[in-house]
Amino acid sequence: MSATTEVLTQDKPIRYKRNVRRRQENLAGFLFVSPMLIGVTVLTLLPIIATFVLSFADWNFVAGMSGLKWVGIENFTKLFGDAVFIKSLKNNLIFVLTVPIYMAVSLILAIVINKNVYWKGFFKVAYFMPYISSVVAVAVVWQVLFHPSAGPVNQFLMSLGFTNPPKWIADPAFALSSVMMISVWISIGFNMIIYMAGLQSIPRDLYEAAEIDGANAWVRFRRITLPILSPTSFFLLVTGIISTFKVFDLIAVLTSGGPINSTSMIVWYLYDTAFVNLRVGYASSMAVILFVCVLFITFLQWAGQKKWVNY
Repeated sequence: MSATTEVLTQDKPIRYKRNVRRRQENLAGFLFVSPMLIGVTVLTLLPIIATFVLSFADWNFVAGMSGLKWVGIENFTKLFGDAVFIKSLKNNLIFVLTVPIYMAVSLILAIVINKNVYWKGFFKVAYFMPYISSVVAVAVVWQVLFHPSAGPVNQFLMSLGFTNPPKWIADPAFALSSVMMISVWISIGFNMIIYMAGLQSIPRDLYEAAEIDGANAWVRFRRITLPILSPTSFFLLVTGIISTFKVFDLIAVLTSGGPINSTSMIVWYLYDTAFVNLRVGYASSMAVILFVCVLFITFLQWAGQKKWVNY
């Protein structure tokens, strides 16, 4: 037996042990992550697949699988003739306007608090509290504040001489804008904290060099602060727009989609269709449309971020 053959023969048990050990490590790794994998599969992946499948069916889950009837794209054709769905979609698109509003307010507050304010910790907590508070509690408080006759907001306006103040969430003309104001108030704190973290990561040398060159505060903000914060702004923009398409609890507690569907959103109408009217297939088609809308908007943002986001 040659020396090479002898080395290969001795190396086989070593390679076999290494392969066995590697398989054991892989198995152990899968066992450790299996609870999470099972949870994601059962609670996320399977419902997503079921939603896409049921969007082509007419099904009342109370009737069981025997009541399942395949209707093809009929659910989708009905959607675009459904006045309530179209109204909900328009309301969602209008609600997206809250994102740039609270991002701008949050950025201004972050810059002011980061520079010129004492008790920074207090103001951080004060602005962040609405975000971490229960949405149900926040909605109930604003219901009291926006009460048409006895609410503090209208009482204050009447004391200033307004004889006929708005009815706010009870008025179809003001209900959506009222909910948008509440959403802005809730979201400012989170965005402000994220912006403050971004501001603190900007090197002070850049501002000092700009001051030496004679740049004023606006030029420093436009040429230094905004470009360096653009990844932060992009993150907040994407997550903010996605969250506006998922708004549900605020609508459920405040208005239940009313009055006259003026605050109905896609998720609220989906819930009402699936769990009140028990039209699961029709509601699933709404979920698919919602998925496509969010995916399309996110794709546009990812395509456009190359022009204004600086990494």
